[in-house]
Amino acid sequence: MSEIAITRTQQPKAPPPDESLAFGDVFSDHMFQMNYEVGKGWHDPRIVPYGPFMLDPACCVLHYGQGIFDGLKAFRGQDGHIRLFRLGDHARRLNRSAHYLCIPELDPAMVEESIRALIEVDRNWVPRKAGTSMYIRPTVIATETFLGVHPSHSYLYYVIAGPVGAYYKEGMNPVRILASDQHVRAVKGGLGAAKTMANYAASLYGAEEAQKAGYTQVLWLDALEHKYLDEVGTMNIMVKIGDEVVTPPLGGAILAGITRDSVLTLLRGWGMKVSERAVSIDEVLDAAKAGRLEMWGTGTAAVISPVGELGFKGERHLINDGKTGALTQKLYDAIVGIQYGTEPDPHGWARLLGN
Repeated sequence: MSEIAITRTQQPKAPPPDESLAFGDVFSDHMFQMNYEVGKGWHDPRIVPYGPFMLDPACCVLHYGQGIFDGLKAFRGQDGHIRLFRLGDHARRLNRSAHYLCIPELDPAMVEESIRALIEVDRNWVPRKAGTSMYIRPTVIATETFLGVHPSHSYLYYVIAGPVGAYYKEGMNPVRILASDQHVRAVKGGLGAAKTMANYAASLYGAEEAQKAGYTQVLWLDALEHKYLDEVGTMNIMVKIGDEVVTPPLGGAILAGITRDSVLTLLRGWGMKVSERAVSIDEVLDAAKAGRLEMWGTGTAAVISPVGELGFKGERHLINDGKTGALTQKLYDAIVGIQYGTEPDPHGWARLLGN
């Protein structure tokens, strides 16, 4: 593995106060970069001052969207240690996305080291207040200059990071989601299982309509029948109906969420009945009307997000009286406790960076 060259900024910025943090609008002093060329492979790993880089107007990613990214977090605990949550799993998922987009895979060890090294250089940017963290965005873009549809022969891998607060303005309070049978995010056989720019572009129109109607996010249904739950906006979705927790199976249209996997692992360890199966919007609405439904989203950005209201075909359905369910809260507390080092970590999910 090549040694990472480090060029430190001559104009360091002061990190913003923890109390002021939103999500995704502040970035730390440095970024990681590494290049790929056919015949040379991945090379020149480096950390440089954060700033723009130049792209040719005919750059492949700008025209054909050949690009991927991932997202993970670093947490500073009360003990002063910085913990990276499920770093290895995020590195492996980045490569799975690369496979879908015909991008040369990276050495997972280098991906992990690039992230550790960047956070080490910018460790003073990792916030301290409970509920805050350092969001990390590893990204790969195609950089060859051409107009024509084929995989690029050159790429740039880069990592940026920044301190963040809550992803949703509601925080851990229940959000409202709108189930859409008019718009489609992804289809089986497409790019739904990859974390790529195209999936998020496809979600924008439906999300805007939902927000205009007073909802936070869109609940996407399957593309074929518009009947079965897929994902919620930037999250995987889970429901508790009676004593069974159900989440849609990974079938090619749904991203394999790291938080999703964490939740399923915890639930099974607690001895709960867990099913990865198709769940229809009708089954969910029937459970809501009967008062037997608890619903939440899982994702790196929000961790666990309770759902308090579900809209569908002009009707609004209150879930769990609009309150955070007991299991939802238990899951949030368990995962956040591991991330900040206040609870045991039996699965070894948190990687210590140091203090």
